[in-house]
Amino acid sequence: MSGRDIKFVYSSTDRPKLKSPHLVCGFPGSGYVGKLAVDHLIDELPAKHLVDIYSGSFPPQVMIKNDGTADLMKNSIFWWQSAGVDLLLLTGDSQPANPDSEYALAEEVLGIAEQFGTHQVFTLAAYITGVFVEKPKVFGTATDTETVKEFVSHNISMMDSGSITGMNGLVIGIAKLRNMKGICLLGETSGYVVDAKASKAVLETLLGIIGIKVDMTNLEKRAKDTETLIHTIEQQMLAGKGGKPLEGQPLQKPRDTGYIS
Repeated sequence: MSGRDIKFVYSSTDRPKLKSPHLVCGFPGSGYVGKLAVDHLIDELPAKHLVDIYSGSFPPQVMIKNDGTADLMKNSIFWWQSAGVDLLLLTGDSQPANPDSEYALAEEVLGIAEQFGTHQVFTLAAYITGVFVEKPKVFGTATDTETVKEFVSHNISMMDSGSITGMNGLVIGIAKLRNMKGICLLGETSGYVVDAKASKAVLETLLGIIGIKVDMTNLEKRAKDTETLIHTIEQQMLAGKGGKPLEGQPLQKPRDTGYIS
């Protein structure tokens, strides 16, 4: 495959019959906020595999799986169907390495969703502050004003500046050109650690919007692991500055980096 080639490997020639499924994307990025959330959703529903997407623009390496086998880096789409809500769920090992390939992949993913009648697209991402917070906020932006007006009812902090880099921004931007609604939900994170706390906050918000419930136990366990890691880092930072590690040490006020992914 060349850098611009994209190959699709479907798990079956039969396609599920879905009714206007929401497309939810969890690309790997800062803190793995979106990917952890979508992976949890896939496992807990559970969702069924639809297609693997390979690209020459992904890093030149293979990923080793739990069963000892190796596979090229890829993105994968899963599907789930219920009486009231249908979903297409995208997770991946990597984002493309260059802008042309990012645009190409976004178009292909949205093309698949369009075939199933998708009207609403979500990307889950990280809102990077550079500091640790006790309770991550969820920020949001959308491609239409009516959706933005609904943020307050879901306790989503509306973004009014900055940018969203990579696939998380491109997918909702191109979705708008295809007459789909695009929404990006971003979990507040330092950007320094794999942040399951931010993932949990984003996923809970998403579930509230689309109106489904899943068992959060496993993600809550990972969120507690994140808390433990952050606490350890904070204590080490305090000790390194000559201060004594203190319980309940107040966290810094988050700063706006203007960088979101």
